Amino acid sequence: MSTDEQITTDEFVQLWANARTLFYASDFPPYASGAWRALHPDDPRRLAAALDAAEKWRKYGDEQALLQWFRDATARGYTAEGRPATQLAELRKPKPPHQLQATPGWPPIRIPGGRGRYLVYEQHQEAA
Repeated sequence: MSTDEQITTDEFVQLWANARTLFYASDFPPYASGAWRALHPDDPRRLAAALDAAEKWRKYGDEQALLQWFRDATARGYTAEGRPATQLAELRKPKPPHQLQATPGWPPIRIPGGRGRYLVYEQHQEAA
């Protein structure tokens, strides 16, 4: 088929089916690359690359702008949540273990690893 001829419905369906197969197999050069431009206009890999580029644009928008946003965000030391990286590093530090404390009205607390020992609430009255 030359560029002067009209494409038939069967040829279009075949091109689309081949391009779709190549798209799912990721068997095509990146859109607008030198290898892509070297492909013949009827090559289904051209269409597969165009589909890939369109899908990425739909999902992510302008790829270069997105990459620049990531560079800017990490250069400032901020994460995607907007918290400074130093604050997140502080939150990741190990915390001291919780100190068990018996409470009035509650049953005794078994001490983990305490070989059968329990914490029991003892009421202390101050002298008046």
